[in-house]
Amino acid sequence: MRPGHSLRSTLSRWSLGVADMQRLVRIGDNGGPPLDDYEGPPWGKGDARIFLYWKRAVDAAWKSVPPQIALMRLDRAERLGLTYKEYTLEILERGRHLSEDDAARIAEIKAGRRRTRRSKQAR
Repeated sequence: MRPGHSLRSTLSRWSLGVADMQRLVRIGDNGGPPLDDYEGPPWGKGDARIFLYWKRAVDAAWKSVPPQIALMRLDRAERLGLTYKEYTLEILERGRHLSEDDAARIAEIKAGRRRTRRSKQAR
């Protein structure tokens, strides 16, 4: 505080108005969608076409498969110690079926599973 000034005058000079407070709230905001209770469109502020193209591609990749193929994938996944989703995702990403010879890749998938569980628990 400067000599000759009261505490009240110093504080009133530093007090912020409503507009200033709203500006301060935005500092550090990356402009992304809110993390809680978002009520806007599912694609956020971006282009809706890109969202719809991705949604269509994901739906096509995870379309229902014949029961025989689903049971075969489930059996192979269980033998390897993976979930059906992990095994199917590996087929979709790499274009090949895993076997016992792919121990290194299976270990990577299981390690990723542990990282995912830890990050979900931390929330």
